Amino acid sequence: MRVYVPVTLAMLQRLVADESVQPVSGTAFAVTPTLREAYAHGDEDELADVALRDAALASLRLLADDTHDTAGSSEPDPAGTMPTRRAVVEADADDVTLRPDLDDAVVRVRGPIPLTNVIAAYVDNASAEPAVKAAVEVIDAADLGNEDAELTVGDAQDHDLAWYAPQELPFLLELL
Repeated sequence: MRVYVPVTLAMLQRLVADESVQPVSGTAFAVTPTLREAYAHGDEDELADVALRDAALASLRLLADDTHDTAGSSEPDPAGTMPTRRAVVEADADDVTLRPDLDDAVVRVRGPIPLTNVIAAYVDNASAEPAVKAAVEVIDAADLGNEDAELTVGDAQDHDLAWYAPQELPFLLELL
């Protein structure tokens, strides 16, 4: 199944170094039957974009975890050396469980995903950093229904992620 895994830039570094990525808590997003039902008029590309956007939103939460509690994060950047950008890995995964009880596009992936199964990575451009930083600060408030925080998160989500082939990741990470 094609999945969209929310990651951080530190996790992308680990993907390049270890040639695999472990989704945090096994959480990823995909075009699921429940997502198809929710979007009666969407084609496959539009549904894939919804799953990608959900994964990008989850990446914001990972960034917030790194900022607020690096001890509990799977891939912290305690030195703050990496830019604050959302990132998503698109990959094919074999052992996937649907989780419609969590949300329409949520799936659980068992085990790490090898680099050979990675189709692409999506990463914010530098121009998105101020909006992403602002969204990271208020993501919890947005989850709790604060309208101003929701607008701030929406501003970050308005930025399109840039597409990178797996073989481009070492160069991308070196240039950051």
